[in-house]
Amino acid sequence: MNTIIQHSVNLEIATKISTKYDCEIKRYNSHIRLHTDQQINLDELRQTYQIDFNYLPDSFDFQKAAIFISDMDSTLINIECIDEIADFSNIKPQVAAITELAMQGKIDFNTSLIERVALLKGLNISVLDQVYTERLQVNPGGVELIQFLKAKGVKSAVVSGGFTYFTDRLAKDIGLDHARANNLNIKNNQLIGTIKGDIINATAKAKFVNELCSQYAVSLGQVIVAGDGANDLEMMSIAGLSIAYHAKPLVVKKADIVINYGGLNQIIDFF
Repeated sequence: MNTIIQHSVNLEIATKISTKYDCEIKRYNSHIRLHTDQQINLDELRQTYQIDFNYLPDSFDFQKAAIFISDMDSTLINIECIDEIADFSNIKPQVAAITELAMQGKIDFNTSLIERVALLKGLNISVLDQVYTERLQVNPGGVELIQFLKAKGVKSAVVSGGFTYFTDRLAKDIGLDHARANNLNIKNNQLIGTIKGDIINATAKAKFVNELCSQYAVSLGQVIVAGDGANDLEMMSIAGLSIAYHAKPLVVKKADIVINYGGLNQIIDFF
């Protein structure tokens, strides 16, 4: 028996699906579950009704979930920080174009980051505060999700190919347990245009997941990872459960769970 989660309480939609595929309907506060013996093409349902549908995974035990790790830019938050920083130098289109290619996996992440950070040289660090306070918002349902996980005793972390200025501040503001990102080199309150230390790329993100598992003595099978770009695939592939959130096509293709329409709080439906 398969369980499909309809991430919406629209009973009319559930009834249409039930009639077509002979499903048993069970209603919950935030979603509806459809139980069926049939294999249903979820992409078809998603496109038809413009809401999210996912199979409840057999391979992951939500009661044993121990760590939730999310990418930051465009996953946990609404922007690509580096693109918004670039906007203050009037070079957003150039930087955003490189960001997009990196997220699609069309150019090497390290190369793309070095190129983009070099373009920021000479900017005053006050720009970072402006981006954080004026443009950065947690994606819908993000704060609710973190509070829910905290109540469940699940540790939470953000890992980013972006910058510690944002990850550390975000972690403090919404109550994340851990944060990791790149350090920007700064001199006389200006960006030098280089990164300090190792670059947090796809491999470093996966390494961070392993580190947290060691720290809390839990298995990779107890980890949930959310991401949206090519740089997240490595950590998603080692996690017990991977979630593509408003993600690039190649990430959607490889993830266990796909959220294309709703907010991050839809992850709560699986619990």
